[in-house]
Amino acid sequence: MAESPVAEECKRSKEREKMNYSQELVKELQLKAIQVRANILEMIPPGKVGHLGGSSSIADVMAALYFHTMKVNKDDPKDPARDRLIMSKGHAVLVQYACLVELGYFDRSELGKVKTFKGLLQGHPDMDKTPGIEAVTGSLGQGLSVSLGVALGLTLDKSENHVYTILGDGELAEGQVWEAVMASSVYKASNLTAIVDWNGVQATSTTAEIFPIENLVEKWKAFGWNVIEIDGHDMVQILGALDAAKAYKEGPTVIMAHTVKGKCFPFAEGKAKYHNAAMTEEEYKTAWQCIDNMRKEVEA
Repeated sequence: MAESPVAEECKRSKEREKMNYSQELVKELQLKAIQVRANILEMIPPGKVGHLGGSSSIADVMAALYFHTMKVNKDDPKDPARDRLIMSKGHAVLVQYACLVELGYFDRSELGKVKTFKGLLQGHPDMDKTPGIEAVTGSLGQGLSVSLGVALGLTLDKSENHVYTILGDGELAEGQVWEAVMASSVYKASNLTAIVDWNGVQATSTTAEIFPIENLVEKWKAFGWNVIEIDGHDMVQILGALDAAKAYKEGPTVIMAHTVKGKCFPFAEGKAKYHNAAMTEEEYKTAWQCIDNMRKEVEA
């Protein structure tokens, strides 16, 4: 007799609990996430408008992906053996640039030229301009469809590489997302993992006020996805979820990551204002102090 969905989820939870990660690894990745946030700050100095909120909320997950889970080649961003990451919420691409510069895909001087014609790094992902970018995104709702196409192409090529997609929770109001969710399940795309940055805040207010979508976990399950719900700022939970997603071979997995918009910058946390805004001199100074404090706390 087949196990009930509840029993299956309990079994998976126990399996994730068995995954042990060394304190050294966790600390290394926590420090990487702090550096990623520092790189974000470097790109948006006082007076420069940028997506601080949604970039900071997913920084811990991105650090785990780029510096542990994903197969990447620091010497060749187009290595055929690489895993792929597509930022469906392309407005938060600052966090991806913050990771790619750490891999050495472009010079650090590019961080100061974000969103200018003189630089490689545009306000939304540009696969022609920027090494390490896999798709042009930013028109919300399209990234999961693109990711499914890439995943199916890799399957046809008999490749074992994995595709990761970062979605915003506000983005889930787009109908194309759910078309891709259905198709991914139909094709049992087990090499596809979606990660929802579930911070509850979008461009102008909360998702609950603008376009409430209730029972998100149950919805993804109803569409046939393997669902893992985590604290998106707990590195051990993040690593466990990513490993469990890669190990699941019956279809696609979605990681529902509970996060805080503007995480680690108190003046911005949970505030729609910092979805896309310029910091004042005082806020910028405070943000850098937060970076220093976080480093001291992790290194202690």
